[in-house]
Amino acid sequence: MAKNVTHKILEAHLVEGELVPGKEIGIRIDHTLLQDATGTVAMLEFESLGIDKVRTELSAQYVDHNLLQTDNKNADDHKFLQTAAARYGIHFSMPGNGVSHQVHMERFGAPGKTLLGADSHTPGAAGVSMLGIGAGGLDVALAMAGYPYYLSCPNVLGVRLTGRLPDWVSAKDVILEMLRRYDVKGCIGKIIEYYGPGVASLSATDRETIGNMGTETGATTSIFPSDKRTREYLIAQGRGEAWVPLAADEGATYDEYAEIDLSKLEPLIAKPSSPGNVVAVREAAGTKVDQVIVGSSVNSSFRDLMVAAKMLEGRRVHPNTSFHVNPGSRQVLENVYHAGGLLAFLTTGARVHEPGCQGCIGMGQAPGTNEVSLRTFPRNFPGRSGTKDDKVYLCSPETATAAGLTGVITDPRELGKEMAYPRIEDPKEYKIDSRSIIFPSPELSRTEIVRGPNIRPLPSLEPLPDRLTAEVVLKVSDNISTDGIMPAGNRVLPLRSNIEALSAFVFSQIAPDFAKDCKAVQGPVAVVGGENYGQGSSREHAALAPRYLGVRVKIAKSFARIHKSNLCNFGILPLTFRNPVDYELLNKGSRIVLPDLRKRIERGDREIPVELAGQTIITLLDVSDRQRKHLLAGGTLNYVKEQLMVQV
Repeated sequence: MAKNVTHKILEAHLVEGELVPGKEIGIRIDHTLLQDATGTVAMLEFESLGIDKVRTELSAQYVDHNLLQTDNKNADDHKFLQTAAARYGIHFSMPGNGVSHQVHMERFGAPGKTLLGADSHTPGAAGVSMLGIGAGGLDVALAMAGYPYYLSCPNVLGVRLTGRLPDWVSAKDVILEMLRRYDVKGCIGKIIEYYGPGVASLSATDRETIGNMGTETGATTSIFPSDKRTREYLIAQGRGEAWVPLAADEGATYDEYAEIDLSKLEPLIAKPSSPGNVVAVREAAGTKVDQVIVGSSVNSSFRDLMVAAKMLEGRRVHPNTSFHVNPGSRQVLENVYHAGGLLAFLTTGARVHEPGCQGCIGMGQAPGTNEVSLRTFPRNFPGRSGTKDDKVYLCSPETATAAGLTGVITDPRELGKEMAYPRIEDPKEYKIDSRSIIFPSPELSRTEIVRGPNIRPLPSLEPLPDRLTAEVVLKVSDNISTDGIMPAGNRVLPLRSNIEALSAFVFSQIAPDFAKDCKAVQGPVAVVGGENYGQGSSREHAALAPRYLGVRVKIAKSFARIHKSNLCNFGILPLTFRNPVDYELLNKGSRIVLPDLRKRIERGDREIPVELAGQTIITLLDVSDRQRKHLLAGGTLNYVKEQLMVQV
C-alpha cells in the first residue's frame, strides 16, 4: 500500500496502537528537546523517576528564553540545568547560543526521526524532515526516561505546493496563507504534510519557518519530504551523513487535501491579536509603525536576516521606528557577519541582540503604550509582548524591513521600484562552531547538581475524590491561550521552578484576583472556557500552577491538544459540554457537583453528569484509558511512580 511521509515515520516508531485517526497511539521518541522556561520543572520531574541516565538517542537542553538576568533566579536556573544535563547525559546549549529550534536543526536534526520538545514550536524540525511534536514538560521527561509518547492518531492534511514564490514573497507568507484559510483551530487533530512540485523551490530554513508556525493552526505537527534541498542543508552543516531520502510513495493518499500555488501568493500580515487574523499587507498599508523585530523563534535563519540586511544596506531605519534583530543562533550571527550583514545592520541604525527568543516570550523588547510593533514572530496573543493592550502584527522579514525603512506598514513590492529583490543563497558551507554546546561524557555524569534557592520541590497532588464538589471561580471566552492562563515575560518566567510563587500570576492578565479567589474558596475550584481553550504554548505550568491553586476540573467547549494533555498529566478533568448552549448556565460563583466521579471514570463512562442548582448538565470526558488512570491517581507522575514501585 502506498504511504505518505507521515505514516512512514509513525509506522517506523509505533510501539502501541494502530494508525487509525482518533485512536490513541504510542510512538518511540528518538530525540527530546527542553528549553529553560520549561526545562526546570521537566528536569525535576525526570529526577523524581529515579533513573540514572536519559534513555533516548539524543536529548538536549537549551537556554534561550530566560536570558535577562535581572537578579539571581535565571542565572541559578541555568546552573541547575547545566549541572543536571551533565549528570544525566543531556546535551547542553549555553545561554546565547541560540533558539532551540534553530540550533537543534543545525547540529542534531535528521530526516525520518522523531523529536519531542517541551516547546510548542518543535514542529520547526520539519525543516530537515524530522517529525517534531510539541508537548508538556512531563511528557518530555517521560520520553527521556524511555517511555513512549502517547497521542491521538492524527488525520493527515496533504497540502500540494505548485509554482515558485515571486519576489518580495517568502516562506512566512506561505504559513500565513495557511492561517488565513484555517485560522488558529482549523488543523486541530491533524498533521500537515507538504508535497508536490513546489516543495523543491523551498530551502530547509524556509520549511522550518512553515513547520514552526504551523503550530498556530492547531496542527499536531508538519512535515516535508527529505530531498535534494534537505541534503544540501545537511552537507552545508557538515552533517551530510545524517541525510536519508524520504518521500511519499507514488499514489499515496491523504485524509484531507489542499493546494497552494506559490506563484500566486502575495505579502500577508496577521493583525492584532491573533495569528489567524490574516489579511494582505496592502490592506493594512499606511499604518504607522513604532517597532520592528526580525528574528527570534521563527524567521531567524541566515537567509531571513540577510534579506533584511540587504534591504537596509546603504540606507537608514526610519527615525520614528525602532528596528531590532534577534539572530536564531550564534552560528547564524557568525555567518551573517562574514557575509557583511552585521555591518549593514549596525550602520543602518538597527539594534542587534544576542541569539535567543527575547521579545517573542515577552523577555524584553516590549513596545510602548499604544505603539504598533511588526514582528516576524509566530504569535501575537494579547499582552504576550509584555505591554497591555499591545498592537502586534506578524509578517515576513521583507514586510517587516519595508516598514522599518518607511515608518509605516508597506507592501514590500513597493520597494521594488527602487531596489532589486535580494534573493539570498544559503552558504554551501556554514561556518560552524559547536563550542557553546556541552556534550555528555562519562566524566560529566559524576557532576553534582547545583540548586539555587528558586529551585523548589514539585508540589504533591492528591488523587481524584469519589465525589467532587467545586466552585466556578472564572469563566472565559473562546481561544484563551496559555499566555492568558499563565503569562510569560520577565516578571513571571524566572519563577518557573517555584510553583508556589508562580501560582500568584495564574490568569493575572484576565482576572487579576484569580489566585486570591481560589484561596478564598478553600476547596476544589472549576474554570469554564469556550472553544479552543488553551491554545498556543506547550507550557505545562498553565496546568500545574492552577492545580496548585485547587483547580480540579475545567469545562470548555473544546480544548487545544497540548493543554488538554497537560491537564490530564496534572489531574485536572478536561470536560467538554455535550450541548454547547450549557456554557451559558455556568458562571462565576456557580457551585457544581460531580457525583460518583471515580466510579464513572473507572468504568469508562464518556458522559459525566454535572449537577448545578437543581439541574443536571451532561459533559463529555474524551480521554484514553491510560489518561483515565492518570486522572484517578491525581496526575501522571503519581501513576508512573506507583507503577515503578510495583515493578521493584
